[in-house]
Amino acid sequence: MIIRPYTADDWDRVCQIHDSARRDELEAARLESAYLTLEQTAENEGFHEYTIRVAEIDSVVVGFVAFTTEELAWLYVDPQIYGRGVGTALIHAALGETKTSLCAEVLDGNEAAICAYRKAGFDIIGRDSGQMPGNEKFNVSVTILRHAGAASQETPPK
Repeated sequence: MIIRPYTADDWDRVCQIHDSARRDELEAARLESAYLTLEQTAENEGFHEYTIRVAEIDSVVVGFVAFTTEELAWLYVDPQIYGRGVGTALIHAALGETKTSLCAEVLDGNEAAICAYRKAGFDIIGRDSGQMPGNEKFNVSVTILRHAGAASQETPPK
């Protein structure tokens, strides 16, 4: 697996991954009726303003992460390869690149995502509720997670 910068040529595949994995995410949160495609929400949510990295296996994009220096905002993996470490690798790539503390929000009910973030070293720091970004007619509750940052885990030289 390689992690590399997103390019415009990745758009169609990233949309496919988002759209199929988003259905799983919303089903876990019992919010199936809130489903919108990435194409429908990308502009409203500022998708292209984030730093975006994609994971490839055998030259096929299988997942992506979008983040800032403060937030890991998007993490989606092709449902056909859940459980193979792609999400964890993307999380670590974002942490390694930012070397800062990152927060993430996970829809309540999405235990698989919470487990993935916890496996990658995130701690649950709270809960919040409000309108769903990108589909504001739905109210949501989220679990807030925080990672201290990759720099804090590096072993100092002796």
